[in-house]
Amino acid sequence: MLRLIYFLLSISQLLIIPSASFAGHRGPRRNLLQNGSDSSRCPLNFEPLRGLAPNSQRPNLDTHSECQYILQGLRLVLADHLRLTNSFLPPLDSAESCWEIYESLVREYVPGFDIRRSCGFETPWIARGCMNITTRSEFEAQVPRSALDGVDTACNQSLLNNSPCASCTTSLAGIRASYLQGPSVGNVSDCTAYPFIYAAAFANQFGPADVGTTKCLFNLDFTSSHSNSKRKKIVISVVVVACVVILVLGFAVFWFLRRRKERLLKQKWKSMRTDTNMSSGLDSISASTTLIRFTFDEIKAATRNFARDHIIGRGGYGNVYKGVLPDDSEVALKRFKNCSAAGDASFTHEVEVIASVRHVNLVALRGYCTATTPLEGHQRIIVCDLMKNGSVHDHLFGLVERKLSWPIRQRIALGTARGLAYLHYGAQPSIIHRDIKASNILLDDKFEPKVADFGLAKFTPEGMTHLSTRVAGTMGYVAPEYALYGQLTERSDVYSFGVVLLEILSGKKALIAVNDGQPTLVTDWAWSLVRKGRALDVVEEDMPELGPPEVVEKYVWVAVLCSHPQLYVRPTMDQVVKMLDTDMPIPSVPERPISLIANLDDIERSVSSSGSANLSTPAGYQTYTFEHDHVEVEKEDENQNGR
Repeated sequence: MLRLIYFLLSISQLLIIPSASFAGHRGPRRNLLQNGSDSSRCPLNFEPLRGLAPNSQRPNLDTHSECQYILQGLRLVLADHLRLTNSFLPPLDSAESCWEIYESLVREYVPGFDIRRSCGFETPWIARGCMNITTRSEFEAQVPRSALDGVDTACNQSLLNNSPCASCTTSLAGIRASYLQGPSVGNVSDCTAYPFIYAAAFANQFGPADVGTTKCLFNLDFTSSHSNSKRKKIVISVVVVACVVILVLGFAVFWFLRRRKERLLKQKWKSMRTDTNMSSGLDSISASTTLIRFTFDEIKAATRNFARDHIIGRGGYGNVYKGVLPDDSEVALKRFKNCSAAGDASFTHEVEVIASVRHVNLVALRGYCTATTPLEGHQRIIVCDLMKNGSVHDHLFGLVERKLSWPIRQRIALGTARGLAYLHYGAQPSIIHRDIKASNILLDDKFEPKVADFGLAKFTPEGMTHLSTRVAGTMGYVAPEYALYGQLTERSDVYSFGVVLLEILSGKKALIAVNDGQPTLVTDWAWSLVRKGRALDVVEEDMPELGPPEVVEKYVWVAVLCSHPQLYVRPTMDQVVKMLDTDMPIPSVPERPISLIANLDDIERSVSSSGSANLSTPAGYQTYTFEHDHVEVEKEDENQNGR
């Protein structure tokens, strides 16, 4: 009872005493906001949070959204605490006091809301954080200076506009992914929040309480009473003008609205019929799987209405967004752009391909969404598990400065090979991916690779040795026989895998520029070194934890074998897995024909070179041949000629 009386007295003091400014007069007000003994008194100052919206009326939110709102507000307060004390967290013995103060502030806007019970926060979480980092100096010791300078450059500006905000949040997400991968306690100030708290405290010159900072870094959008009053005046003026226009042009407007309504009804009816036909096709897929059909409202809630700062990838098909489902699981949502009824077949095809396969090295599909609305039009979205370490391309050629170690590169190569082997020989019917490249190999939190993006994949009819199809893919990764003749086989994927493996080993892109500026395939560059007996020179310099030379060299040989221009020379993906993972011998590699992009000097050198047909494999490796595969391809050629 005494505790209740004391709590009510504290609330009355909060209501009587005016809010102090963010920059000054902190002493008296702060003492009144703190309670308990001196040892347990809360050092956090909640006035910046209160001062942002003294007269605002917050909308009614569901419990999950309310908890996220409250959590981000607390992180703003922690950023202010860090700015003033160089400490991320309050003392552990003040945790109870800090929660009570915050709850009293929250109840002014949401009466009766119990933060810890409703949101599942535990009392010690407010005083515990990421990787036992508690001070600014400890954080800066964990993150390289170059990365912090990048944050300063990206975030030290007004973050009200979308472009600066996106640049800032992207740099902060990179710090989390690269340097803060240790354990967190709770989720109040976990490793995801630390870079944002630090940036608000020190990187941005306007400080945590700036409107742009709160909106961008903490997703808090406050509107002052002055702005509300000004907005009301604008609305009233617009209404008056609109009324005058309606009185003058009443009949014309009425006619226009009537015609517009009729047109929308026709479009809606046509869309409903299209969605009904499409749904029947997708329903037949999900009937035998665990796919979830999400509503469009659920998708918008998960992505905060497709917020720009939730974009984690872009492509010709559209954008990929990060989303959070009601069970707090994180997902990636691929939203197709420029959708129409005519394009529904390709969307249904990709859902069908991903839903038909299940493998540890293939991206798993959670569900999909199909909807048509008058404002957004046709919406086609697939939902997959979120890969927190991005793609192989991000780590090899993106903003991530820390080089991948040899054990991780070895794991990526072997896992990708296993995923492709499953597509070719484990799936029924077999699947040819057609677009294997570094950006389509995603990495989970343990750097386990997941082959993704099946938008171009093709099912192989049983008994068919190859398909003749329109060429699709990415320059530098497409096999020569496919690029020239449209002849598609599983070994077209093998060629693309060989290019990716060379990128993983060398750190060079599929198309590179040599000294004279001419474009060169990484496959030709690597082959020029291997045929001179310098296979290890293909490997990127200063690679961390480089493995035994004989193992590394074996991976180089497998890469040049897979990326050989002649189809019959390449192994199958099953053979690739065995060569990488066992002591299976590597075959001899025949001399390569002239590159498609070779210049005149290269051609003349090739003509004058020796006519050797094969290049011996490194010492210690035995060889085998592909006679059966060679005969099979000759039969294919005969079939082609017969046609």
